[in-house]
Amino acid sequence: MHNDFVPKELLNTDAHGQPMTAYTATVTVRLKGGVLDPEAETTRGALERLGFELDSLRSADVFEIDLDAESSADAEERAGEMAERLLANPTIHDYTVAVEER
Repeated sequence: MHNDFVPKELLNTDAHGQPMTAYTATVTVRLKGGVLDPEAETTRGALERLGFELDSLRSADVFEIDLDAESSADAEERAGEMAERLLANPTIHDYTVAVEER
């Protein structure tokens, strides 16, 4: 079915016809304090050799996830579940989730 023939109001609905909104969830994953961060240590050393002064440096991975959800809370919950199940290892990582409407 072409989207040209589907009424716009039906394009972003769930299986029950409930309206869905397009969101971007940003999941930032960092190593917990006290966990060795070799990438950050290497980068910190390189920055210091270039003459930059800094107290500390931590690396992070950022994932941007585009999804449709009934609410921003639903989008945040789903992105959090993705982080818990795959994107982060809860034993060594902390993560944050930020959601904004697209």
